[in-house]
Amino acid sequence: MDSLITAAAHALAAGDLLGALKRVALRNDPPALALRGIAMAQLGDFDRAKSLLKSAARAFGQKEPVARARCIVAEAEIALVSRDLGWPEKELDKAQATLEQHGDTVNAAHARNLSARRLLLFGRLDETERLLSELDPSSLPPASRAAYELTMAGTAVRRLKTGEARAAFARAAEAARHADIPALTTEVRNASNVLTTPAARIISHGRERLALLEDVEELFASDILVVDACRNMVRDHRRTVSLATRPVLFALARALGEEWPGDVSREVLLKHAFRARQADESHRARLRVEIARLRLELRDVAEITATTDGFGLTPCNSSKVAVLAPPADEPNAAVLAFLADGEAWSSSALAIALETSPRTVQRALEQLSADGKAQSFGRGRARRWTVPSVPGFPTTLLLPGPLPGD
Repeated sequence: MDSLITAAAHALAAGDLLGALKRVALRNDPPALALRGIAMAQLGDFDRAKSLLKSAARAFGQKEPVARARCIVAEAEIALVSRDLGWPEKELDKAQATLEQHGDTVNAAHARNLSARRLLLFGRLDETERLLSELDPSSLPPASRAAYELTMAGTAVRRLKTGEARAAFARAAEAARHADIPALTTEVRNASNVLTTPAARIISHGRERLALLEDVEELFASDILVVDACRNMVRDHRRTVSLATRPVLFALARALGEEWPGDVSREVLLKHAFRARQADESHRARLRVEIARLRLELRDVAEITATTDGFGLTPCNSSKVAVLAPPADEPNAAVLAFLADGEAWSSSALAIALETSPRTVQRALEQLSADGKAQSFGRGRARRWTVPSVPGFPTTLLLPGPLPGD
């Protein structure tokens, strides 16, 4: 490798993007194309970066498998950052195997960390932790170690293990300091804000307060019966009852939980569950049916008793009841939660991450845009969506994955 390529690589590793580009901007040999692609990616021109890296990978060909594998890993990172979730992950697995086979342990570890970050995005925490457990962070350079610790922190946050998350963020900050890359330091600082930003509201005894993730962790560890409006479930310290596929039943459970220890009138329940402005006998009959179904679902954690005016909730194994709700009630909260990561998403990528239909996501994005909560740029397949800064919302509790505390 000639001196210009070596100097450009060192400049790139130190975060000096313009210095790297000055050395290779007019060259079209494979190493120069690869370095230009990585530099353009860090400058945010993902389309140009992907084109350069594809050209470099083709030019390296089968005769230089390690260099070609490095280009594929760089492509995978661009796909992840640009939320191109349709990018073939098997290519990354093949590139990782090639790098390991040829002794490039640093880039193989980077490829494994990228796979873990992708799994974390989908909420597949067990697989994420398995991949991370196979990495030795002590052998990684500072920049890669910071990325590893950020993935560890993200997993701990999803698990509601705030102590572990705080320690991982601290290690990531230390690694970023050693790497001396300002953009990386900023990324770590922004990511750690999740621990100091309100993640939910806790409603109990008719009062509500904003709660950090640490408060939510303490709530789930207590003996309080929690009606969780972030995951549509009811849980105590013994059992968890998911009502994610029973929206009417959860609406009734939430209304009962918010008014505990008092009862809720039938008129209010009809409004919550059926949005009935003028209830008739058919609505009341349906309410009796749905209350019976809710009794059956919650039989191990709570009792629902009829009162003179309506119904009341009595926990079986707990002394108190609390409702855990997002910082702001938003019908498209799950879509908003993904957009809040600061990256630009396509509607198709959101549909993949949410495991729902593209049309459902498009309707949600159109509504968010009309409300001024999301904005788009580009057209057609190049259209991307972002979200303006919304203080305290949305919350990581709305992202897919195992139920918090599992």
